[in-house]
Amino acid sequence: QVHLVESGGGLVQAGDSLRLSCAASEDFFSRLAVGWFRQAPGKEREAVAAMKLVGGRPFYTDSVKGRFTISRDNAKNTVYLQMNSLKPEDTAVYYCAARVLIPREYLSDPPRREDEFGYWGQGTAVTVSS
Repeated sequence: QVHLVESGGGLVQAGDSLRLSCAASEDFFSRLAVGWFRQAPGKEREAVAAMKLVGGRPFYTDSVKGRFTISRDNAKNTVYLQMNSLKPEDTAVYYCAARVLIPREYLSDPPRREDEFGYWGQGTAVTVSS
């Protein structure tokens, strides 16, 4: 089992920055793929960023490239989403999700579909005012 807890959401103005945190239980941490998803009011949940903690290139959806950065702190079992130059259209509930990778997946691209992740956090709300 992997337990995820997000934090760091809030109300900010356009152009501001926020850093979301996703604290994961210790089990399997080094073998995880972690993704950040968001769901805006009235819209479907979408993948924002994802990375494999075994290494490799992260994934970013086009709308956040150059503004958002996914990173990790192994000592804290935590994955971060640094969000800069926030826009009102970034307003959403943000979720982190995890998948325990098997060895043959270590060299693959990070998962990015909802159904590829078996563990989810409770979500943290981000509101960006104009």
